[in-house]
Amino acid sequence: MASYKEKYVLCGYFTLANKVFCIEKDSLPSKNWKHRMNKFGQFDKTVQRYTISAPLIGQLGKNYANGYDKLITGDELLKLALDKVREMQYIVGGKIVYLECEQKEKLIDFYQSNGFVNFGMRALDRDETDKLSGESLVQMLRYM
Repeated sequence: MASYKEKYVLCGYFTLANKVFCIEKDSLPSKNWKHRMNKFGQFDKTVQRYTISAPLIGQLGKNYANGYDKLITGDELLKLALDKVREMQYIVGGKIVYLECEQKEKLIDFYQSNGFVNFGMRALDRDETDKLSGESLVQMLRYM
């Protein structure tokens, strides 16, 4: 919410959830990430992947009605979401957050510039195909 012409308006939104996801051992970007996964996830030797529970930023968007999108930057909105994730992690523990986004260069660049790294792809679920473009989502994570 932001103050605009002496009233509060919705300028952006985000959703958070806790979710379990899997990361293939070979898809981690560095040895440092493997160390982090060992600390916060569980490795399954038979399938060579980590299973981890972490907050998911499920949606992140600005309200483009009436120019309200100009009241907040994407970086500011993402920072608000990450601040809430930090609050969650302070209470329940953890250091990793993840998200999924469409395969659009502008989106991927935005998240990478905010410290996220790509770790894989996920095929769209049946109920997502009418709302999203492409056939899969890029999966990204960040160590906090």
